[in-house]
Amino acid sequence: MDEKEKNDVRNEEEQNHQPQQPPASRFIKIKPFSFVMLIFGLVLATAAVTFFALTTGEDKMVEVVNPQNPNSVDRKEFKKLYEAYDQLKKTYYDEIDETAIIDGAINGMIEALGDPFSDYLNEEETRQLNESISSSFEGIGAEIREMNGYISIVSPIKNSPAEKSGLLPNDVITAVDGQSIQGMSSSEAVLLIRGEKGSTVTLTIKRGDHSEPFDVEIKRDVIPIETVYAKMLDNGLAHIHITSFSEHTYEELLTALDEMEQQGMKGLIVDVRQNPGGRLDTAIDISDLFVEEGKNLFQYEGKGLTPEVYVASGGRKVNVPVTMIIDDGSASASEILAGALKESANVPLIGIKTYGKGTVQTPKDLDDGSNLKLTTAKWLTPNGNWIHEKGIEPDIEVPYPSYAMLPYIDPSMEMKTGMVSPSIKAAEEMLSAIGYDPGDIDGLYDEHTEAAVKSLQKKLSLPENGILLGETTYSLMNELRNKIETDDPQLKKAEEVLLKEIK
Repeated sequence: MDEKEKNDVRNEEEQNHQPQQPPASRFIKIKPFSFVMLIFGLVLATAAVTFFALTTGEDKMVEVVNPQNPNSVDRKEFKKLYEAYDQLKKTYYDEIDETAIIDGAINGMIEALGDPFSDYLNEEETRQLNESISSSFEGIGAEIREMNGYISIVSPIKNSPAEKSGLLPNDVITAVDGQSIQGMSSSEAVLLIRGEKGSTVTLTIKRGDHSEPFDVEIKRDVIPIETVYAKMLDNGLAHIHITSFSEHTYEELLTALDEMEQQGMKGLIVDVRQNPGGRLDTAIDISDLFVEEGKNLFQYEGKGLTPEVYVASGGRKVNVPVTMIIDDGSASASEILAGALKESANVPLIGIKTYGKGTVQTPKDLDDGSNLKLTTAKWLTPNGNWIHEKGIEPDIEVPYPSYAMLPYIDPSMEMKTGMVSPSIKAAEEMLSAIGYDPGDIDGLYDEHTEAAVKSLQKKLSLPENGILLGETTYSLMNELRNKIETDDPQLKKAEEVLLKEIK
């Protein structure tokens, strides 16, 4: 037997002597670890199938919750919102505008904050906002806000149609072109008020608690972007009016200061009346001009954080005596400047209490071009005072004269002898303020009122018919506006205080 045959026999004998396997061992043999992994895989597969069945398709039963991912749309705090949205789509009798529904939901969240300075702007509103910040824009030129369902004016912009039409801080706009705007957000109201140059808009205004609403027709125009107006007064006193805190306001102010210094400035009156505020960085830069190096400018308190104190640098400073004029239209960045000058530079404030806005808003662009403007912090004065909804009190209170608060008179409304109305009473007060005698100020257009109107018409070379209408009404209000500017009691007081410091 050769070697090959021996090996074949040996292998056959070994196979014949293997122990008999039980019946179960005839199937695939699996080691314990492999078996456990197989079971684990089956569990995962079952879970995946269940997940797919429950979360896809129109009849899905549950939403996936990923609390670790803040960008996930499937967060359980929104479960009720999803349910409401699904019900709208499923059962509402008509087609729904999904974009409007989502915008409305976001607006609802913002309004629930109860913060008039936080806002949501859709794509169109965001575009208009960017236009108003980055360049000139067309409209009436007034800062507005929403509070408790009402739109009110924070401040008209200097030399704007709103200012020239006699609109004042705290005027409440109840309607635009006859359409009620009660309950609208400020962004919604802006879309109605703003428009092309040359077009007109009629605002229904309520001024004060007990006055009757009146209409103001305003012709829209290009709103100027110039924010600093400088003028040299008598005795070497410079008057610089800052109308807002925009991107280039600081540079404008430096140019104005250079011009005033070249003209021999000995004292400076800083005027922020009817300035609704603007950029925080601009307010810091301007405040720094008046505060000694190392002293506090203001404090910034972010959510849950200790206030961060901003101090003055060692850069350029204004080195002449300063006074500042404020009013109830001075808000936000204007109040940051007022607080810095009052508490860290001992600059006397003159006028009436400021608006009282002690919060900071930060815009956040969303992916679709819309924008969230949210209150993200509060600011405090150098000494740590929060002036929100309180305002800053002047050191010397000088109120506006009563005639500065008179309502606008509609030039298309004819007023003549024998008529009685609240507008006639306002006209009588205007005539009296500018030096004409209308008789008793009682709202009755009598012979004395007619004679006063004729005297005004004679002075201005207008037809002497004694009737208030059209050009005569415009001229009456313009004469009053000139008197307000010429006989400015707050400015005169600021000059008086400054002259004492110079001497």
